[in-house]
Amino acid sequence: MEGPRLSVRGIVLRDGRLLMVNAWPDGRSDLICAPGGGVDRGQSLPDNLVREIHEETGLTVQVGPVVLVNEFNDPAGAFHQVDVFFRCQLVSGDPDGEWTDVGGVVTRTLWLTRDELARHRYKPDSLPDVAWGIGGEAVYDALEPIVR
Repeated sequence: MEGPRLSVRGIVLRDGRLLMVNAWPDGRSDLICAPGGGVDRGQSLPDNLVREIHEETGLTVQVGPVVLVNEFNDPAGAFHQVDVFFRCQLVSGDPDGEWTDVGGVVTRTLWLTRDELARHRYKPDSLPDVAWGIGGEAVYDALEPIVR
């Protein structure tokens, strides 16, 4: 059996709004998540995250500290993923501009306040507390079931 998939995600805040993207291509689900994706061998986690965020949003970020490690799985299947979330700073790019994800997965980006995020379906459950939290140590968010 294959091991868990490793992924990186960025927590990017601008004017109190968190950058979120759709989690499934072609609107198959209304679930949203922080931008990021799978890790390529031979690249550091931060380098992977810079690449993924740029591919999905056209934005360039500076990667800061790890703030969350989240893992989730499909209890009825073989899927198991570990996401490492980093706090990021926007460096360049048009945060409100049009962009086409080179991988074809991200079809919309959202900049949401904490109250606006609460009106959407998102993962992981701990994301708002971590994104708008004040300092502290990184959080480990134990295994939770995948949501479709």
